[in-house]
This record gives sequence, structure tokens and C-alpha cells, in this order.
Amino acid sequence: MAARPPPAVLAVGVVLAALLASACGGSPPQELVGRGILGGTDTDILSVPLEDVHVDTFVAGTVPLSVIEEERLLALRDAIPPLDSPLYDPAEDGDWLQPDDLVLGYEAEDGRPYAYPIKILNLHEIVNDELAGRPVLITYCPLCRSGIVYDRNLGGRLLTFGNTSALYESDLVMYDRQTLSYWFQVGGEAIIGELTGARLEPLPSLTTTWSAWRALHPDTVVLSRNTGFARNYDRDVGEGLQDLVNDGRFPFPVTEAAIDGRLPAGALVLGVAWNGDQRAYPIEQLADATINETLGGEEIVVFSSAQGPAAAAFLAEADGRALTFRLRDGRYVDVETESEWSLAGEAVAGPLTGQRLEALPVRSTFWFAYVAAFPEAEVYEP
Repeated sequence: MAARPPPAVLAVGVVLAALLASACGGSPPQELVGRGILGGTDTDILSVPLEDVHVDTFVAGTVPLSVIEEERLLALRDAIPPLDSPLYDPAEDGDWLQPDDLVLGYEAEDGRPYAYPIKILNLHEIVNDELAGRPVLITYCPLCRSGIVYDRNLGGRLLTFGNTSALYESDLVMYDRQTLSYWFQVGGEAIIGELTGARLEPLPSLTTTWSAWRALHPDTVVLSRNTGFARNYDRDVGEGLQDLVNDGRFPFPVTEAAIDGRLPAGALVLGVAWNGDQRAYPIEQLADATINETLGGEEIVVFSSAQGPAAAAFLAEADGRALTFRLRDGRYVDVETESEWSLAGEAVAGPLTGQRLEALPVRSTFWFAYVAAFPEAEVYEP
């Protein structure tokens, strides 16, 4: 089954769900009506209207979860197959990738770097793995260019994930195999089923080009094309989608919660959450920059790069001292020691060489999906 292609124009749903988009658990409001057990999922526990979750048939548009037949729902589950036993190749075997191909990069707790080519994630969207003893969930939705890594451990309960073939806010809806609850990918939040209101913990990651990631991490491994599935990993199914979204032509219906004029709908943002605060950084507007900020009561720094474009966020301290940063001749330099830092948050020259900044968990995605998940998020303004 092929991944979702950039589709024709579909109407933007304008519904009451805008008022409910920030729901985070507890008993659902009275106006939300479920269907009982549907495909093994308890739909009477929910935080969004069933009619706002659209199941992709891949051949005849979408069907709202509120009316889809159970047999059809089950037949479409995992039509885009997740990867549960991923294999990895050394970097030199990634020569099938072009230098400017995008990858979702993740550094495990033992320091080993992993690269997940977007050309593979386009056709699988979900990777369940355990890296350096940590159960991780690699997620990507080509409809909103959302690359996010999560911890699969939810309060001591280990979850594994599959693909419902449904969309909420034109974004991937996952399900966990343990309770069959439905999860909104960008929010990392369960929206239907037993775990409704629970949130997964996002982890630090970096969406950037293959050449940039290799320069940062020459010892990286890369997700292998030997996935066990016959797929064409040479094309990018998301090409041209950003322009469509910016024109208000969303691939699948969205609610009013996704319509926020502070940024263009297809603006690529880095979403950073820290100590209860949420802020979105428009990556393309920033280009090459350093941003010294206070978020959640702590000093942070955001490094952005026009290559990709890409951005990462860190606590602004190392070696026991607070640091402030500036861009000098295209390099990230701290004012206090004049050390030079990489986009990965490592000092590569100067007195602090070898020191690392603590990376913050981030979400890289189009603005419309981010603001639908976090409507109270602030937008960074230079």
C-alpha cells in the first residue's frame, strides 16, 4: 500500500472541535458521543469528536470515524506498516541518499547517533525500537512534515505503536497495541480510548539534511532500506505540500484549532516545551541564527541553520556556567569563553571543546499541526 500522496483540495472542516483541541484528559464533555467498542477501542472515552478523525481509504477519500464500518476500519489498520525490527547500516551504506535529503536524527543515551531517512519514514511513519536501553518511538507524518521522537514508556507501562490509517488535524493518528487507544502524533496525546488524556514524553531530535547530520555525526548509523517491505524509497511524497498548505488547501480536513494567522499554516516551526511553557520558533524565517531566550524560567538557546532548514534547542549552560551565544561568521559562539559550538550542541573549538549542552525535547512540524496540538503556544518574534 502506497503512502498518502499529496491529494487534491479538500474542504477545511469548521467544527466545534476547536473548543476542545486543548483537552488533556478527564471525563469528556457531554457533547462528545462515542460508539462503544469499535475495532477494540473504547470510543466512549474521548477528547475530540469522532467526526473529526478521518480514516483514509487510500482509494476513495476518507470516512469519519463516527460512521466507518468496523470491518473496513480493521482492514485499513497498519495499511502503512510500522517498522518493529529495524535494521541499521553504517553511514557509508547510506550513499543512496542525496546530500540534501532530509533525515530525522536521534542520539541515544549512550551517545550513538541514528539517522532515519524521511524517504523511508514517508512510507512507514512509525518505528518502534529500543536504543541504549530506552524504548523509543520514531514518528513522522509527511502531511505536516512532523518528525518527533517519543519515549514509549508511559508511567512504567511499555507501549508499542501501529498506524490507524486515520488523520486528525491532517496528521497521523497512531494506536498503541496494548489498549488500542488512538494517539494524535504531533501532540503525543491519546485522544480516543482507555488512555485518553495521557501524553508521551518527547525526546531531543534533529530534522536536517543527510550531509549536515553526517558532518555532525560521522559515526552515525542509518536506517536500512532492508525493511522487509517492497517499497520505493527513492521519491519524496511530501514534495510541494507546503505550498498547498500555505494556500489553505489542506490534504485532509482540519478544525478551526489549526487555523491560526500568527504564522502561515505551512510555516516550518521548532516547537519547544520546557517547564510548562510552549514556544514555536519559525525555522525558515530565522535561517542561520542564535536565539537566547528564557523558557519555563530557565535560560535556553536555539541554534538554527538554513541548511534543511533545521534548528535545535538547549539549556544555555555548560561546565557549570551560564552562557550566552551569538552567530559569528556563520558559527555559533558563546560570549563568555569564545568557544565554537555545533548544531548538535557540542563545543568543537575553544576552551570548552568537548563540552555538551543539554538538548531539550522538540517537535519539528508545520505550524498548523503544532498550534492544533498546543493552541496556547507562544510564537517567537525576533
